[in-house]
Amino acid sequence: MKKKGRFAFYGKHGMLFICSVVILLPLVYTVCNSFMATSEINHYYAGINAQNGTTAFHLIPDMFSLDSYYKVFIGRPDYLMKFWISLFLTSAIVIGQLVVSVLAGYALAKFALPFRNFFMFVIIALMMMPYQVTLVSNYIVLEKIGLLNTYWALVLPGIFSPFGVFLMRQILSTMPDAILEAAKLDGANQFQLIRKIIVPSCKSGIVSLVILSFIDYWNMVEQPLIYLDDPSRYPLSVFLAHFNSSNLGLSFTCGVLAMIPVLLLFWLFENDLTKGIAFSSLK
Repeated sequence: MKKKGRFAFYGKHGMLFICSVVILLPLVYTVCNSFMATSEINHYYAGINAQNGTTAFHLIPDMFSLDSYYKVFIGRPDYLMKFWISLFLTSAIVIGQLVVSVLAGYALAKFALPFRNFFMFVIIALMMMPYQVTLVSNYIVLEKIGLLNTYWALVLPGIFSPFGVFLMRQILSTMPDAILEAAKLDGANQFQLIRKIIVPSCKSGIVSLVILSFIDYWNMVEQPLIYLDDPSRYPLSVFLAHFNSSNLGLSFTCGVLAMIPVLLLFWLFENDLTKGIAFSSLK
């Protein structure tokens, strides 16, 4: 290996290692500290609890304990309620996004619609805009139709995803029209085309959209704070921000439990996620 090539090799991998440590350290730190006993937490984080003094950085527990997990599952039913609220809301939004994105992407890719290019321009423009730009307009609309302080205020705006429509359109644009025409000649209607041809062909893209949308709305904070007035309706993401930090052991444990659905989803469908994103960029 030449000197220049060796320098580039070690430099690239060294930078990747540093970035990996920076990204993974908070995750590892949270998981490890969730298994500390309450007495150990109080000892190492006395400075935080007292709001003065110093705090020691301690990664590996002296003795692994499930005390914090027991307290969360037995003593904090409000946490479990918020967990299921978040799971319900996120699942409803993701399912709605899939239906809208697949149908809209199919229409834009395979139908000679008037102003189709204009619609794609609008979709791409919306993708470039941060969603915070539309919060005020969404608030006004939801107030006019009487949906503020209801879960519909979170679900309805969430199911319309410019990125999802764009992703499905890009994938379906690569599908040969001959496949659909052959199915039509065999007597397939539009519903059968979507169920038996379109959806299986978009599997990687659908999985990518599910994972990315699930992560996005599992961690939503601004929308519940703006659209919901009743704190009892807040999802887990907002609840964690207001969680009592006087018991750091419970805070670490609640953080770990909140990460499980996202990590599990990514672990199960990692290959489909990378395939879907890579495939959508080929067109």
